[in-house]
Amino acid sequence: MQEHERRIGQSHRTLIPPPHLLSYAVTKKCNLACKHCYSDAGDEAAPDELSIGEAKSVLDDIADWGVKLLIFDGGEPLCRDDFFDIAAHASSRGLRVVIGTNGTLVDADAVKQLRASRVMGVQISIDGADATTHDSFRGQEGAFEKALRGAEACRKGSLPFQFGMTIRRSVLNQIPQMLRLAVECGANAAEFFDLIQVPRVKREIPAEVLTPDERREVMEWLAEAQEDCPVIIRVPGCPMYPLILQEKSIQPKHFPADLLKRIPYYGRGCAAGMPHGYITVLPNGDMIPCMLLHVKLGNVREKTITQVWDDSDILAALRNRELLEGECGHCVYRDECAGCRGRAYEETGNMLAADPGCWLAPRVQRGASRSEPDSG
Repeated sequence: MQEHERRIGQSHRTLIPPPHLLSYAVTKKCNLACKHCYSDAGDEAAPDELSIGEAKSVLDDIADWGVKLLIFDGGEPLCRDDFFDIAAHASSRGLRVVIGTNGTLVDADAVKQLRASRVMGVQISIDGADATTHDSFRGQEGAFEKALRGAEACRKGSLPFQFGMTIRRSVLNQIPQMLRLAVECGANAAEFFDLIQVPRVKREIPAEVLTPDERREVMEWLAEAQEDCPVIIRVPGCPMYPLILQEKSIQPKHFPADLLKRIPYYGRGCAAGMPHGYITVLPNGDMIPCMLLHVKLGNVREKTITQVWDDSDILAALRNRELLEGECGHCVYRDECAGCRGRAYEETGNMLAADPGCWLAPRVQRGASRSEPDSG
């Protein structure tokens, strides 16, 4: 496909501020078989994935748009043969590029190529405090040790990395050890993903999703752990987490408290499709508001990202917090939390419904005390 054909022959100048963060899943191919995969990846690339030429044109659009941070993920991005070329192009256009990987393909040579492509950081998935837990969840024996070797390769190669860890029922008693492992391995951040019931989760591990009370307990523990933890803790998929940080007046001992305001959702709520928020491009060019919210907005082969950003009725609805329904619509924290729109959609079929995973509802109503979120 020619460049001018892909760009629809138009120069669209958006009036809505762009997202701060865009994730581009460059392939559905993956060398593991994780039980929770949000991309529903497999051992082969999808036949309709964007070509390298199409991918570079999309990256040009993203760079011209003013996006600050680009995350390459998948599938497993390192399974795509031309990934380093794509990453280098993104970096050459001034994008700050990071990569999400399962870590098993990261070695000294891969680190050199990532640095040559000017990738600024790596997130490595670690889904347990031990090999048995991690390997079972990731679908491959030996995956834990390979991922830790990948982290060590990043450390030795002076490539910043963080751990991405999935919170689920079977690892609730391992959360402290998982956090400790991230720190001991030299990670510069610990990102705990609140498990969402995407289709693969519903098929393979539906019982692993936390109850609201379990979610509250682990979020309170993480918030309190942040005071002594030398690295920042982030929790994608749980907009209620920053509320706890604020309610408990958490003061980290190892870095300025103002840095907490940079974590996902802090004071802004669910970022899906929001100005200064987040949007995702899938391997075939489909656009969705968030990797956790699989509602198709359009395709880059048919419209530019900025056209969809400005014109999508779905995005307009997400941005209007007054349209939130049920307890989320009435909550005193509506605008600064808004609940997880991905969890609402996957569990109810309605992206504007109340977040079923929230422990605040129905105790907090609009006009209730903000200092006592658990009181009636």
